[in-house]
Amino acid sequence: MVRVKPFAAIRPPKGIVTEVAAPPYDVLNSAEAKAMAGEKSLLHITKPEIDFDPIADEHSQPVYDKAVENFKLWKERGWLVREDREKYYVYAQTMGTRTQFGLVLCAHTDDYAEGRIKKHELTRKDKEDDRMIHVRIQNANIEPVFFAYKDNAELAGIIAAASAGEPEYRFVDENGFGHTFWVIEDDAVNARITEIFTTQVDAFYVADGHHRTAAAARVGAEKRAANPNHTGEEEYNWFMAVCFPESQLKIIDYNRVVKDLNGLTREGLLKALEADFEVKEIPGQDIAPKRLHQFSMYLGGKWYSLDTRPGRYDDGDPIGVLDVTVLSNLVLDKILGIKDLRTDKRIDFVGGIRGLGELSRRVDSGEMAVAFALYPVSMQQLIDIADTGNIMPPKTTWFEPKLRSGLAIHSLD
Repeated sequence: MVRVKPFAAIRPPKGIVTEVAAPPYDVLNSAEAKAMAGEKSLLHITKPEIDFDPIADEHSQPVYDKAVENFKLWKERGWLVREDREKYYVYAQTMGTRTQFGLVLCAHTDDYAEGRIKKHELTRKDKEDDRMIHVRIQNANIEPVFFAYKDNAELAGIIAAASAGEPEYRFVDENGFGHTFWVIEDDAVNARITEIFTTQVDAFYVADGHHRTAAAARVGAEKRAANPNHTGEEEYNWFMAVCFPESQLKIIDYNRVVKDLNGLTREGLLKALEADFEVKEIPGQDIAPKRLHQFSMYLGGKWYSLDTRPGRYDDGDPIGVLDVTVLSNLVLDKILGIKDLRTDKRIDFVGGIRGLGELSRRVDSGEMAVAFALYPVSMQQLIDIADTGNIMPPKTTWFEPKLRSGLAIHSLD
């Protein structure tokens, strides 16, 4: 079972939460962050390169030093204040008519090392190193990771009761997504949450934040090695996560655009596709794929549906069943010559939150030659892959809304 604990969050006073809270570090480039950041914004801590003119190299020592300086300053000015004792928190996100309720808690680094925190993506060492530096220099998890867990009825009841009360924070962000945050003050309830996780929940699944999770575990191991009196209970053994029941989460499609047709004409591409797909032009505006193994393709100003012919995929293989695998094997590799999605500069990826109109726009502009829309991966597919120790191909899952940074920070002290 997983280990969890409450923590004394460092968080903004209620009256300034909208000024402090910010998008995650990795959804804005530096110029966008500089344009968005107000005086109190957490972006001055998570993307401190914006405080330099011109914007500095985000991996330079002066920028890391600025991050530490700003975090200290925000606490001195009372823009970030530490709780008086350890607590759990409920964080709800609303997108359209759908709301997901997560528990803000600390997970244990041993659970990551021992496989009870399960991943479905590979990480890059350079990105891990960068996140590790930020955790180390701040001695804190400034931004949470995003976990899922299998549904638990008692936890659902506790969350429902907590979220029925008056929230500490409630606001709508610049994308129209709602964020609501409750503090669980009852010590008995907090103790029961710990007990439920440690006796009934056998795993966490990393939904978003693979690099931050790996970096937190590496910092914990580093501090453990440096402490001759290590017991396993020190705060550095824990890191901050927001954990949602899997039934409330929805994965959004993650689509592909390709710069050229690998020497083929449009007619040649359509002909080549017929070996493995039933190809039909899509009339009207209903262009999104309707089921697994059906793709939508935008080419030459027209949308087409591509229905994969039987026998071209393996529904018994947790990786082979994924449409990202089917598309990669039968189209990107076989026809368009794209062998490595991580390194090939001819392909780009577009999160479904931007809509299928973004795919046609990039093709119509001449920037790209063809676009492919995919049916979204399910949470069950993600869990099956993580449970079997498999790794998804790159750019398979897109979760929305993103967790807002700055609602809670976990100190390693």
